[in-house]
Amino acid sequence: MNDFLTEIEFAGLNSRIKRLSDEILYSTRDYYKTMGLDIEPNWHLIFLLLEKYESMTITDISKELRMSHPACVKIINKMKKKGYVNSRTDDNDLRKQLLELSEKSLKQLPVFREHWNAGAKTTEDLMENSPHFIEELKEIELRISEKSYKERTLKHLNLK
Repeated sequence: MNDFLTEIEFAGLNSRIKRLSDEILYSTRDYYKTMGLDIEPNWHLIFLLLEKYESMTITDISKELRMSHPACVKIINKMKKKGYVNSRTDDNDLRKQLLELSEKSLKQLPVFREHWNAGAKTTEDLMENSPHFIEELKEIELRISEKSYKERTLKHLNLK
């Protein structure tokens, strides 16, 4: 099968990464629905962070995941609406809202963890022929954190 994005190689890489991400996201969402899980794929990391740290602000979560603050707000609001996250005012700073897992979350975590572990094994299966993918991805992320895509592209544009 012809794939234009594959044909154009590096020029299509960003779109291929986005396409792959979307495919996994939609398939995971469909899996959760099939299994009767009332969660979204992008909630997984929030569950894990709040389980690890017990309480965090949205800003803390945003920094930890390197996601935009508005994206985190959107996820957290959906999780609150479904009863998975509670918020309370920080005793030391009344301006801060601390997020915590609800009782509902704590009861469901063992079930969710079973599905997340199966999902991690699925990802391992998919990466079976790419043993260095995680290290290579880490390297790309590091390089982008050192000098943005925008900065690099502007430099190449000025080389002409």
